[in-house]
Amino acid sequence: MIVMKTMVMKFGGSSVADDTKLNLVAQRIIENNEKADNIVVVVSAQGKTTNNLISESESLSATPNEREMDMLLSVGEQITASKLSILLNEKGYPAISLTGWQAGIKTNNVYEHAKIETIYPERILEEFKNGKIVIITGFQGINEIGDITTLGRGGSDTTAVAIAAALGVDECYIYSDVDGIYSADPRAVENVKKIDEISYSEMQEISDSGAKVLHNRSIQIGERFDCSIIAKSTFQDGEGSRVCKKIETNEIKSIVNNNKVISIEVKLPNIVDKIEVFKDLLKNNILVNNYKNINEDNSSKVRFCADKADVNRIQRLLEDRGYEVKIEEISKLSVIGYGVIQDNQTLEKVLEILNDKAEILDINLTQSKIEIIAKNIDDNIVNELHKKLIETT
Repeated sequence: MIVMKTMVMKFGGSSVADDTKLNLVAQRIIENNEKADNIVVVVSAQGKTTNNLISESESLSATPNEREMDMLLSVGEQITASKLSILLNEKGYPAISLTGWQAGIKTNNVYEHAKIETIYPERILEEFKNGKIVIITGFQGINEIGDITTLGRGGSDTTAVAIAAALGVDECYIYSDVDGIYSADPRAVENVKKIDEISYSEMQEISDSGAKVLHNRSIQIGERFDCSIIAKSTFQDGEGSRVCKKIETNEIKSIVNNNKVISIEVKLPNIVDKIEVFKDLLKNNILVNNYKNINEDNSSKVRFCADKADVNRIQRLLEDRGYEVKIEEISKLSVIGYGVIQDNQTLEKVLEILNDKAEILDINLTQSKIEIIAKNIDDNIVNELHKKLIETT
């Protein structure tokens, strides 16, 4: 446990996108260096680096080997970390860059979606003693056989919160090009409201619904170790938004429309295969949800939802098994706020707006979320829902 004040900061890809922005990040770090005894900085890859690497791999193979993808994608964060360290040292602030494994991050053996099992922070503590600002590559670690693993897209958030927890720090700052957490996507919805404070459970629902605000596993770690997460802007001053222990109030916090979702229907030769499809997906580390058995037109089928990014892997796996596969693009619309299902009027308003504008396929309810799976949900629908459910309250 560290007795001196330690600050953990994470900067996303948009914050470090080019050398001009990297200088602004360095200035943020220098400002905070005056307030803290020790600083850890976790960084993402610059700009579209990860997307470009994925595109390059897909030009070679529709389903690249997962281990080799982790080897490839890990280089983006290493470039950012080393460049930022070079810059800080040039400005007179001693810094050192560490890869995830050099920083002691040990994961399980699941490539592309690894989970952190433990962190051994001895190297970080040693560099603190040497007076260094420690810059760590986000999104990655090492497994038991010494292979590089990655934590899934957005996993740098999880790296940062996990490092904070391992060091006994009770706050973790997540910097991006947005100055906090909002009631909807500011790029798609007008008159959004910034949320000053939100509970871990509500933020978990927002992230699980597909909002690219915080990596969902970072919130789980924050809640488990009581480490508040503060989402702030790299480029603007302000308090940002705090995710913390909070007594939930019965109000709608956010509306999320995730259109990077696919519905997959699999026609089966016999009823035994219904559970086998699910087992096959799990064995290949493909996470799906809304898994349902369907019997219609004298045929047996299963239907489920998955991330659009996994479509090639899923299609290839199932077709190799000889299954007939039908794929459709859909949306998941989520209305989030503690106690939302206790107010029937909320669901009635949602259905009233969607009635003639979208084809509803499924409705799922939890204590904090109304989830609508549908076709043809666009920004106009989300704007209308936001006006009726949030702006007028």
